[in-house]
This record gives sequence, structure tokens and C-alpha cells, in this order.
Amino acid sequence: MKIIIDNKIPYIKGALEPFAEVVYLPGKDTSPEIVKDADAIITRTRTICNENLLEGSKVKIIATATIGYDHIDTKYCEAKGIDWTNAPGCNSWSVAQYIMAALYTLAQNKGFQLHKKTIGIVGAGNVGSKVAFLCQTIGMKVLINDPPRQRNEGQAGFVSLEKIKQQADIVTFHTPLTRSGNEKTFHLADTAFFENCSQKIAFINSSRGEVMDTQAVKIAKQNGKVSELIIDCWENEPNIDLELMNLAFITTPHIAGYSRDGKANGTSMSVKALSKKLNLGIDNWECKNVELPEEPIITINGANKTEQEIISQAVLHTYSIIDDSKRLKESPSTFEKQRGDYPVRREFPSYSIQATNVPDSTLNKLQIMGFNINE
Repeated sequence: MKIIIDNKIPYIKGALEPFAEVVYLPGKDTSPEIVKDADAIITRTRTICNENLLEGSKVKIIATATIGYDHIDTKYCEAKGIDWTNAPGCNSWSVAQYIMAALYTLAQNKGFQLHKKTIGIVGAGNVGSKVAFLCQTIGMKVLINDPPRQRNEGQAGFVSLEKIKQQADIVTFHTPLTRSGNEKTFHLADTAFFENCSQKIAFINSSRGEVMDTQAVKIAKQNGKVSELIIDCWENEPNIDLELMNLAFITTPHIAGYSRDGKANGTSMSVKALSKKLNLGIDNWECKNVELPEEPIITINGANKTEQEIISQAVLHTYSIIDDSKRLKESPSTFEKQRGDYPVRREFPSYSIQATNVPDSTLNKLQIMGFNINE
């Protein structure tokens, strides 16, 4: 048995070697010649798994250690009897952490109170629902637009996209990429979207690059329809639009979901999928040796601090999003390298808060967000 694995997938070495010849290589180097005699592929978004790659191979299963599966030609795979699987929700808390870091950095730098703002969340699946939960926890007004969920669950709790355009101060996208149908998301953030917003919005895209029309976003920013841009996902990655990058407040190289926790979850889900398909007997395999944060204890003295300042200190201790933004702005040509060599980032539950002079109500919010509170 032969298994091809993208060499940037962490914590996986040693898991499958007892059962197969395992070949690790960069995703871009996964070629038809290498795949021809492989039984399985574990991949990321940079490997296009289509007829060109797979025709004539004996591949039985493709597992992508990512939420997205745009890079897999699912119709071709299904026609050829090739199983495929993604890792839904694996890094959803990581993206939620990214959004919290973006919001607190934005509020800190622009001088406003988050609990006085309304956030519109477009797409409330694994990621968007967690973003909504955290935003509600910190006291923001939350508007959720998700037509498929609304159809299945009823009107309660959901609003139209028009209402978000009319009322939201901040809009964040968490949709999959769909290119056709009544609810296509391709270029959902287009010229009409921004022109119909009743007020200047801060616009965040950490879903898929193509859900926004790059030219429309640039014009909206230049025309004052958009106050601030926070962009993690771009059209034409890794060859991103440099003009858009320079217009944005925070720019990152598609790493919102790149916490070590999210990566470990994606790896575990992929290994389990192969085990079940190929009868390897490791259906409960989990990643080990996930790196700990350098400073897992957050010491907070809440004297003379607002609740926003206290929570901001905790959130930004776990993730300094502005550092990632500076790296990309200084060297956009190394977009892929920055993704591949991304530093250790752990989510809120990896941190404990040692607090003095912090109200119980604020500690309760931090605990709800996932932080551990030391007595």
C-alpha cells in the first residue's frame, strides 16, 4: 500500500508507516506520476485533485485536512468510485479566535466599544456559529444570515442580507464557495453589496477569497463605503492584489484557521478516515505532542480597566494578529512560505488566567469564551 501525504500536514509522521509506504512531499509537487500507484492521498488546499491528477491511478480515498474541498473534483471522484473526505469544523475555533483578535485590535486602534456595535455574520455553519457565540458573549448585537439554515430551522434567529446591509457596523463572511444556484456565494460581496450598505462598514473576509469581488472591495474602500478591511482570504492566492493589501487595516496569508489545535484536528480526522476506508484499525487515532504556548498563564490586574480592556488583554495574549499582518505587508511575495512556516498559535483553552481586581461577571465571560480561570 502507498499513501501520499502533503509534507506540511503536522503531527502525522509515524501514524501510517506501520501500514504502508508513505511519501511526504510538497502539495504542489503531487503529480500524476507519483499518484499513479498510490492507494490514498492526504492533502491540503494547494493540491488540485481532479482528472488530470487521478486518471489511471488506483487511488481509493482522498482526505483533505481542511474544511474546504474546492480543490477536489468531487463529481469526478464519485464517478470513478474514489472516496473523498474533508475535515468540517476542524479549525472553526481557530477562525473564531482570529475574528476575536481582529475585532479587539480594530477596537483598540480605532477607539470604539465593541458592545455598542452590531456585527453581521454571513454564513453560520461550524465557523460562523462560533463567531456568533463569542460576539454575543462579549455583548455585541449579532445579526445572522444563513439561508440554508433558515430553511431547515425556521425564521427565528436569522435575518436577511438586506437587514445586515442596513444595520451592521461590521460584516464578516463565513460562507462556503458556491459558483451557481440561487444562493451562490461567488462574488457575494460585489459592488451592489457595498453600495446598498446604509453606513460605512468594517468588512472581514476569512472564508474564501472568491466570495468577494476584489475590484468592488477596493472601490468601496476608496469611495468610503468601507471604513476598514480585514482580509485573510484572497482571490488568486498566492498572487494577491497588492493595492487591496495596502488599503486594508489587517492582512494575513490565509491563516485564520491555522492554530495548532485546528491543524491537529484536521490531521486526526484525515487519519481516521483512511483507517476506516482501508481497515487499518486506528479509527480512534489522535495527534500527540501538540506544542504548548510559550506563555500559557495570562496575568491580569483589572484595576482601572474596562471590561473590554481586560478581555482584549486575554485575547491578544493568545494571538497578536497585527504581527501576522505586518509580516504579509512587508513581504507579500512570501505568502506561501508564511503559510507553510506559520508559528505556533494555540486557542483559548490552552491558556489560564490569573486575575486580580477582575469582576466575576467578566471572569465568567472569559470562561465562557474558553479560557481557564485560576482560583
